[in-house]
Amino acid sequence: MKRVITYGTFDLLHYGHINLLKRAKQLGDYLIVVVSSDEFNLLQKNKICYFSYEHRKSLVESIRYVDLVIPENSWEQKRSDIKEYHIDTFVMGDDWVGKFDFLKEEGVEVIYLPRTKEISTSKIKEDLAD
Repeated sequence: MKRVITYGTFDLLHYGHINLLKRAKQLGDYLIVVVSSDEFNLLQKNKICYFSYEHRKSLVESIRYVDLVIPENSWEQKRSDIKEYHIDTFVMGDDWVGKFDFLKEEGVEVIYLPRTKEISTSKIKEDLAD
């Protein structure tokens, strides 16, 4: 079984997130999605989410492409997640190109998928603020 992992906040879930998860699932048999915890978002990313971790986790779990959702609590946990879950492929959006190439040292394929250009959580938040 080929295992794929991806990370994200997944706040204000939209079709760009779904597209990313669908394409990630197509790269393997089992997709693990690591959703940033509220504490990690606040303390490490300086983000305040609209939805709590539990709500975001529940939304992501309801997507048919997703097999398992776990919390992201630190930047450093990626290496341990790869080992613990026997990951073959690490996937992120192409706005992160090059940032996770060091994970190739763990024996995983690192793939950066193109984002859905016309939609983003940041854009939704900007539009709502206006």
